[in-house]
Amino acid sequence: MATKGKDFKGNKEGLDVYAIIEKYYQKGSQAYEILTIHSECVAKKALEIAKRRKAWKLDKALIYEGAMLHDIGIFKCNAPSIGCMGDEPYIKHGVIGSNLLASEGLPKHAMICERHTGVGITLEMIIERELPLPHREMVPISLEEQIICFADCFFSKSGDPTREKSVEQVAKSMSKHGADQVVKFETWCKMFLD
Repeated sequence: MATKGKDFKGNKEGLDVYAIIEKYYQKGSQAYEILTIHSECVAKKALEIAKRRKAWKLDKALIYEGAMLHDIGIFKCNAPSIGCMGDEPYIKHGVIGSNLLASEGLPKHAMICERHTGVGITLEMIIERELPLPHREMVPISLEEQIICFADCFFSKSGDPTREKSVEQVAKSMSKHGADQVVKFETWCKMFLD
């Protein structure tokens, strides 16, 4: 279970992710609470994976910061059940967050935002499904991006944001978006889970 707010000790030095979040979210609002709790859960799981993969020489600070900021764009989306009263469709939250973090001078974090949805969104999916997204690949590339994307699959912002889904529950959810999504998730399970 995540600990709320600045009590979470994911990164003692470096980027103040809460200061960035608080530029866009009213502290204490429903959206802020859901975003920070969800992000802390994702960060904790991602850092646990990174800790078990010491030989990979991962950038743990980027993993923590990226996990904490990956959903920063949700406030501009129409998702009232999580306190977000924007006009944009939810599928755009990654691109919105990417633009915000790029404007903050955080290009690596911006790419994490853009590439984290599901197991990534391919250009083919965008075109075939006529998704309201720019026509480009939005699939995680670096190991850090993949680990954050994988960890995010286990936590929802609706219901109890601290409840971790099982591998089976995630795979079932992925199956709604195509067999290729499940295959990618299963590949990550082999890579990231012991």
